[in-house]
Amino acid sequence: MIRVSCAAFFAAIFLLCPGVALASGEGGSHWEPPLWSPAFFALLLGGIAVFPLLYPHWWEDNANKAKFTALVSVPAGILVFVQYPEGLLHEGVSYVQFICLLFTLFVVANGIHIPGNLRATPALNTMLIGIGFLLASLLGTTGASIVMINPLLCANKERTHVAHTVLFFILAVSNCGGLLTPLGDPPLFMGFLSGVPFTWYGEHLWKEWAGAGAYLLALYFAVDIYVSGKEEESAWIRDEENAESLGLMGWFNIPLLGGVVAATIFAPTPVRELCYLGCVFTSLGYGMINAAAKDARKRNEFAWAPILEVAILFAGIFITMIPALALLRQYGESLPVTEPWHYFVATGTFSSVLDNAPTYVVFQTLGITREHVESALELSQKAPRILAAVAVGSVFMGANTYIGNAPNFMVKAIAEERGVRMPSFFVYMFWAVLILSPIYAVICFTL
Repeated sequence: MIRVSCAAFFAAIFLLCPGVALASGEGGSHWEPPLWSPAFFALLLGGIAVFPLLYPHWWEDNANKAKFTALVSVPAGILVFVQYPEGLLHEGVSYVQFICLLFTLFVVANGIHIPGNLRATPALNTMLIGIGFLLASLLGTTGASIVMINPLLCANKERTHVAHTVLFFILAVSNCGGLLTPLGDPPLFMGFLSGVPFTWYGEHLWKEWAGAGAYLLALYFAVDIYVSGKEEESAWIRDEENAESLGLMGWFNIPLLGGVVAATIFAPTPVRELCYLGCVFTSLGYGMINAAAKDARKRNEFAWAPILEVAILFAGIFITMIPALALLRQYGESLPVTEPWHYFVATGTFSSVLDNAPTYVVFQTLGITREHVESALELSQKAPRILAAVAVGSVFMGANTYIGNAPNFMVKAIAEERGVRMPSFFVYMFWAVLILSPIYAVICFTL
């Protein structure tokens, strides 16, 4: 499985990356797709939402997810290939870049194990989520999610009520925590590549980042105090009996994470992706010859199923969203988007269901056009509130659905592999929007 997966990534890179120069444009800005063409995307989202409810056992098999995804996305891909092949190439390259980074962080971060089983008190859980929130802007939301979800799930394995903890983890660590740097979330990295200074987000968005973190951690602490009161006494007894201090295994993967960060900042495509895969092979290879490294991955209950699920579903999402993004580009200037809070709501709404990186690019470009500036750098200087609105909307509202940001689905899959029954698509969306609505309201009034 390891050889097959890595070989597939290498093949995809060498097949797609020669088209990077062609794909480096806006991808779809000159195509006028049929108005019915987003139906493929809507059908795919509907299946992702409904099948787990109607046919949960059938949907658990990644092979069945692949069959459904292919059934919906292949016709959409043919339509795009016939009418706008460069748009398909653009999104193909974006998908390879996206999944390669995700795959690398998944493999390397899973090689780090924090042994121990702390008592799953509300204070301890809040602390672990808080650490993940702080790490998200340094390791990216994916890296921080993978590193911190394992000790959190391990600490809570004796408890019965865990889904709310994972939900808050997704909101805080897999999304809101990544607001300070281009490494934190893919939309911000797209802004960095287009000319936004590396430190701009931290300098201008730290108040939104700190406010969101304080609110989510305080609310989670209160909720977990209430939920923990519902646990049986036997759960707390087992939790105390199995308590164990923390340690660190798989330290070799920490400098590899640093290598991933360095490649993300300094290396161009396809060198960047080759560096990623070099880190993957190094991590897996060291695990084969070092017993402690191998044991770290085993203790993390490492499995390929979560990353395969993300790769399958997001392949369909990247293909079927091409017509939807093209229509958004075509009619974007006619949208009633003029004030900063308009940009925040519009960017966030589309980021909830579309991939938030291209959505960020669309509305950043709209801001450049509407503000009569020449570049993203000039937009950051002359209309910082517009750029701030686009950035915060794409990052924060990516938490609204499981598909809004890739780590959301990955954390969900990992938790379900460990036996945590996570909310369905619409139930998760309801709770995420309800919890985050006060943050959204404050941002609308303060932008």
